[in-house]
Amino acid sequence: MSRLSVRKTYKLFIGGAFPRSESGRSYVVTSPKGDFLANASRASRKDARDAVTAARKAFPGWSGATPYNRGQILYRIAEMLEGRRGQFAEELGTGKKAALEQVDAAVDRLVWYAGWSDKIASVRGSANPVAGPYFNLSTPEPSGVVAVIAPSDPLLGLVSVVAPVIVTGNTAVVVASESSPLASITLAEVLATSDLPGGVVNILTGHQAELAPWLAAHMDVNGLDLTGVTDPDLALRCEQEAAENLKRVLRPSTPDWSADPGIGRMTAFMETKTVWHPAGV
Repeated sequence: MSRLSVRKTYKLFIGGAFPRSESGRSYVVTSPKGDFLANASRASRKDARDAVTAARKAFPGWSGATPYNRGQILYRIAEMLEGRRGQFAEELGTGKKAALEQVDAAVDRLVWYAGWSDKIASVRGSANPVAGPYFNLSTPEPSGVVAVIAPSDPLLGLVSVVAPVIVTGNTAVVVASESSPLASITLAEVLATSDLPGGVVNILTGHQAELAPWLAAHMDVNGLDLTGVTDPDLALRCEQEAAENLKRVLRPSTPDWSADPGIGRMTAFMETKTVWHPAGV
C-alpha cells in the first residue's frame, strides 16, 4: 500500500521555544523546481512583538556574559551545525557538492566570529591621551536588541548577519529568507541545543513586507539590519520608521558572502563608552 507523507509545518523560534504563529497562518515553501517542501509559519506583528520582548529579556544575561563564554557558545553552534551537515545540505537544494560547501563555509564563519569574541574590544577600545591627572578609556559595548532582515542566501548569508550581532553581546530578532526559510528553522533547532540562552536569537518566518516595518518602528529595538530587503520602497519606509528612536541602521546590500567579512558588522551595533578615572600623582 502507498502511504501519504507527513507534511511538516515549521514553527517559529521565540524565547528558546518553538511556538506556532499566533495568527495560525502558514505558507507553502517550494523547491527551485516548484515541488512542495514544507509549510512554514507566517509570523504576525504579535509574533514580532513577542520576539522583541524575549530578546530584551535575554539581553542583560547575554551582554553580561564574558566575551570568552560567548565565543565558546558560538563555537558550540558551529560544532552542532557540522554534526547536521547532511540535513542542511539537503534543505539547501542547490546540488550536493555546492550545498556541502555552503554548509562548511557557514561552520567556518561561525568559528571565525567565535575567535573575535574576546578580541574586538581590544581592537575597537583605546586608552586616550588627556591633559590632566586622569586615565581616559574608551570601550565598546553592545547596543541592545537588533532586528535583522536576513538575505536570500539561506545559510551562509544568515549566519553572516546573525553571528556578528550576537558575538558582541546584542540579542537578535531575525526575519528569515521568505523564499528559503527551511535552513533558518533547522538552524534554530541547532541554537536550541547548543547552550545559547533562550531569547538571544529569535527567528521569524513570513513575509518581509509585513514584519520589517513593525520591527523598524518598535521602540524597544535598538538596531536594524536591512541587508535582506530588496524592495527600495520598503527599505525607505523602514529607515524612516527607525529614525523615530534613532536606531542604528545597516542599509540593504548584496555582499559576497564568501569573501572576508571584516569587522564592520560587529562594530555596526556597538556603542563606545568613555570612562574618566583619576590617576595617582
